[in-house]
Amino acid sequence: MVKKLGKKPPFGTKTARLAQIKRVTGETDIDLSLKLDGSGKALIQTRIPFFDHMLHLFSKHAVVDLELNCDGDVEVDDHHTVEDCGIALGQAFLESLGDKKGIRRYGAGFDPRNPFTGEAYVPMDECLARAVVDFSGRPYLVWNGLNKYSHKLVTSEDKNQDMSSRFRFGLAREFFQAFANEAKCNLHLELLYGDEPHHIVEALFKAFARAVDQACMADPRIQGVIPSTKGRL
Repeated sequence: MVKKLGKKPPFGTKTARLAQIKRVTGETDIDLSLKLDGSGKALIQTRIPFFDHMLHLFSKHAVVDLELNCDGDVEVDDHHTVEDCGIALGQAFLESLGDKKGIRRYGAGFDPRNPFTGEAYVPMDECLARAVVDFSGRPYLVWNGLNKYSHKLVTSEDKNQDMSSRFRFGLAREFFQAFANEAKCNLHLELLYGDEPHHIVEALFKAFARAVDQACMADPRIQGVIPSTKGRL
C-alpha cells in the first residue's frame, strides 16, 4: 500500500502540492502518491525491475517524493504496466500543479539570467539526451532521434542479456506519451547520440526529470500569476 506523504509548502505558495492517484483497470491496479516539493525519496514496486530503477532515477533527479505500487499483468506483457504508470504519474502532476500559478512552466536547464529558456542535457557515458517540457495544457510528445529504436525486435540474445535490453525503447516511448497526455504538457525528448540500451533509456529519464524539476519550480517574480497571456493553462 502507498503511504501518505508529509506536507511541506513550496517556496512562494501557501499549500503543499500533493496528489493521490488510484487507478484500477482489467490490466493494472495502481496506487500512487506524489509530493511535488519533496527531497527525491521513492518507494517503487511495479514488478519490472528496470522500470523501477528508471522511476527511482526520475524521483531523485526531479527532486519529488514518489510512492508507486502497480500490480499489473506482466505475465502477459510489460506494456500495460509501463503505459498505465505513465498515465497515473501524468494525472498526479496535473492534480498537484493545480492552476499553475507562479510556476516557471517551461522546463530545461535553469539559467538565472533567463529562467524561461534552455534545455536539459544529460550525458550517460557515450549517450547524450535532451529534454524540454512545457506544462501548457496541451499534450504533445516529440520523440526525436529514437525512431529506429522504438519497435526494436527483442532477440533471443537480448532476452538473455539484462532487463535494459528487454525493456524495449517502444516501452519508454509509451510511458512518456502517456505522461504527456495526462499531464497535458508538451514533452520533447531527443537522443543526440548513443548506442547502449541501458544508457539511452537512463539518459532520457534523467533529462526528463531535470526538465520537470525546473518547470514546476516557483518563480518569486510571478507569485500568484498564471504564466500565460491567455490567463489560464
